[in-house]
Amino acid sequence: MGQIQVEKDLGGIEGLCVITPAVHGDDRGYFMETYSRRDMEENGLYIDFVQDNQSMSAKGVLRGLHFQKSFPQAKLVRVIQGAVFDVAVDLRSGSETYGKWYSVELTAENKKQFLIPRGFAHGFLVLSDEAEFCYKCDDFYHPNDEGGLAWNDPEIGIEWPGIEGEYRGTANAEGYSLEGAALKLSEKDQRWLGLKDTFTF
Repeated sequence: MGQIQVEKDLGGIEGLCVITPAVHGDDRGYFMETYSRRDMEENGLYIDFVQDNQSMSAKGVLRGLHFQKSFPQAKLVRVIQGAVFDVAVDLRSGSETYGKWYSVELTAENKKQFLIPRGFAHGFLVLSDEAEFCYKCDDFYHPNDEGGLAWNDPEIGIEWPGIEGEYRGTANAEGYSLEGAALKLSEKDQRWLGLKDTFTF
């Protein structure tokens, strides 16, 4: 019997899935399988994951939008502490949903996992005081292969929850806030350009 429930092609975007594991709990606590190749393949998901990563971020941290240029990765992401607003943007050349985005709120409580295929940009905003974020990748990390997009590119139009501020033509976080506190982005993430300036087909 499978231990996961899979919602496929979310937002009409082929390949995006939310995976919810079966949680077995009683008054002692709970148990769940966080990953099973067998269950994934029974749901038509054939991905050879080779690396697990984990990060911790404080509230108001926004990471992204990141993608890999020459060595694209599929990712299976989840939160084990706190809550994040997680986003994927379709960057697949020729895709009918190119440039479209979809989001999922991932929390330690809902235990949902977001499957993001190769060819997508990915980012997340931390909604809780802290969040621990885990993800599996189907390729190893390749230095100097990371690309990115402006998190606030109006052409993509991501509706980040709770963020206030006015777009001034760049990814600079100055003037943006979440619940009154300044938004926190890395220097690199504030230099990415928009979709049209990053890709030309």
